[in-house]
Amino acid sequence: MKKVYSDATAALAGLLRDDMTVMCGGFGLCGIPDELIDAVRESGVKGLTVISNNAGIDGVGLGKLLDTRQVAKMISSYVGENKEFARQFLAGELEIEFNPQGTLAERIRAGGAGIPAFFTRTGVGTKVAEGKEVRAFDGEDFVMERGLFADLALVHAYRGDTEGNLAYRLTARNFNPMMATAAKMTVAQVEHLVEPGEIDPENIHTPGIFVKRIVHVPIREKRIEQRTTRKRAEAAQAAAGGGAV
Repeated sequence: MKKVYSDATAALAGLLRDDMTVMCGGFGLCGIPDELIDAVRESGVKGLTVISNNAGIDGVGLGKLLDTRQVAKMISSYVGENKEFARQFLAGELEIEFNPQGTLAERIRAGGAGIPAFFTRTGVGTKVAEGKEVRAFDGEDFVMERGLFADLALVHAYRGDTEGNLAYRLTARNFNPMMATAAKMTVAQVEHLVEPGEIDPENIHTPGIFVKRIVHVPIREKRIEQRTTRKRAEAAQAAAGGGAV
């Protein structure tokens, strides 16, 4: 089965339609499948429900789909860093289903494992629990959360082979592995594409059975969401034990 496609547009050909549900890996700008997101934008599909921790920043990552009004609903845990995301939400132009971050991760993992629902103490007694079943276990209240499963998952991996086995790097792993298991179709954007057998089986995070299509993107701009630095003189003095200026 051929899994490697020439570019992101080809990798998504025949998969996109209006009103579909799409999972998108990444945390902020870390580990996002940016080339695949650009291809979704160029396709013009609309009415999307997007499951992602947040929506990048203005004009970058999923922020591009917000700018073009292709997203109807976000299932997320964080709105910060994207002014357009917040503006559309406050103006009532975008539906948002907020989740505690750990709950969002578990909902995705549950969907990939075939678990339709689970109970958690997180959110009990808050707006998070409104309209949801609450049940007592061992004298404690728990709220029921549904597993999440999408039509399409877009993920980013540091290394992958032509059979779809994927390995992620450091914090860029984030939501990508669980999303790769929780959709009818998973498409991976891979930085380093290798032949089968070149990735140590112990280092494979997503088995190739979950990945149907791959696009090799070896050179990409890695944006920094919040750049924090200090002057060289201050850094040198602190290292010498002199403290801050």
